Amino acid sequence: MSPCNRGFEEAHTHETTLAELGYKQEFHREFTPLEAAVLAFSCIGVVPSIVSVLFYAIPNGGPFAMVWGWAIACPFIVCIGLAMAELASAGPTSGGLYYWTYSLASPRCRNFLSWIVGSSLNWACTIQITAAIGMASSDQTYVTTNQQLYGIYAALVLSNAVLVSFGTKVLARLQRLYTLMNVCLCFIIIIALPIATPPDYRNSANFVLAEFTNLSGWPSGFAFILSLMAPLYTIGGFDASVHMSEEASNAATAIPWAIVSSIVISAFLGLGVNVSLAFCMGTDVGGVLSSPVGQPMAQILYNSLGQRKALALWCLIISTEYVLSRYMVASNCLLVGSRQTFAFARDGALPFARYLYRINRYTKTPVNTVWLDATCGLAIGLLSFVSTEAINAVFTIAVTASYVAYITPITTRFAFNNNFNPARFIWGNYFPVAAIAVMWMVFMIIVFFFPASPQTTTQQMNYTVVVLGGVMFLAISWYYCPVYGGVHWFTGPISNFTPGHQR
Repeated sequence: MSPCNRGFEEAHTHETTLAELGYKQEFHREFTPLEAAVLAFSCIGVVPSIVSVLFYAIPNGGPFAMVWGWAIACPFIVCIGLAMAELASAGPTSGGLYYWTYSLASPRCRNFLSWIVGSSLNWACTIQITAAIGMASSDQTYVTTNQQLYGIYAALVLSNAVLVSFGTKVLARLQRLYTLMNVCLCFIIIIALPIATPPDYRNSANFVLAEFTNLSGWPSGFAFILSLMAPLYTIGGFDASVHMSEEASNAATAIPWAIVSSIVISAFLGLGVNVSLAFCMGTDVGGVLSSPVGQPMAQILYNSLGQRKALALWCLIISTEYVLSRYMVASNCLLVGSRQTFAFARDGALPFARYLYRINRYTKTPVNTVWLDATCGLAIGLLSFVSTEAINAVFTIAVTASYVAYITPITTRFAFNNNFNPARFIWGNYFPVAAIAVMWMVFMIIVFFFPASPQTTTQQMNYTVVVLGGVMFLAISWYYCPVYGGVHWFTGPISNFTPGHQR
């Protein structure tokens, strides 16, 4: 078969698959299966994410929690990925989780459940944009004012919006470069750091694997549970490829494998990075946590490599990860978020949906939803002027809101009678893994509500439960609002083949 005929046949297959879900093909399928996988992997960003989450692991067990916490949490995250992968194979559409929820739930409650999932996903995607750009906008070794940080943050949001508006082809091709950068940086830390670390800072296997260092004030058992938030924060956003389903070739197979492979690769690389850091950080765990540098990983590098080499490697981390890779992670989050918003608007579930559901004739992208998400990100970033705890609670919502969205379609597959067909990704007995995934997510959502220390003030309290509760309250209130609420007009996914579908 000639390349031309093969391409035509693949395009016809993609259109047929999407048509079976009720939608016509509107995007160009620029992402190859490999690029769909590396998109999810780059959204995880192993090294910069670990840099940001060591504050959760070190006080709640030290090197012990860094190694064992990661090793224990990752199999549960793989269960979540496997459960989502089969759903993605059956419904490869930009709507993703909220579309799956509607398809699998009972007619009595599917409108409401898909509304909640869609609201959670839109919020989580917006927060992921905020979190990614927030990490890219500041170097934690320097003290800057809130005004300066927000100015940098706003500039990055706007530049990301411009980049994402001009099409996905360039972003698709660049995914391989960013993945290579991520992997190389991981191996630098895994291989070079142990070689360069002086004997005084090399820890014994007994200290790393058997000695528990508790600096949090919580009982040791619960402190270790809190340390599990570090891998959960790091290996998040793997559903990014789901929302690019209508722009990926061979999506019914490529997207499930993108989810699973990104989790597995990140798990192994992250474990390697944590093991390397744990064996090279020395026994003064408290000193690393409270060092004048203000960044645990930076202090570990300083102790192991000395000032010049540590500064060189830290600059490499900043330049390749925070400036380049994290910038692209932020762009990818905005890219993915705009597609989720587009899908929700396509089904009439957002105000001004007829204006948001539009493909720009020049760029062939949903420019309106790109700028809507960017504007929401700018608004949420203003919480940095309220308090550090307020913006941190918002970042935590990126995980908890995502878990709410994950739990619902996984549960509805078994809670209601439906004709679920896993299509081209079938790996075995689904129910036990799905049950483990759901129980794990419910448990960890509760854990995310606890403060870092039992001795906390009103200002230092963890406001995640307040923010999540507020979002759920607004979503439910909007749905049941008299006259104008979604209960009166939202009917779930709408086929855009129908003549009455508004554009």
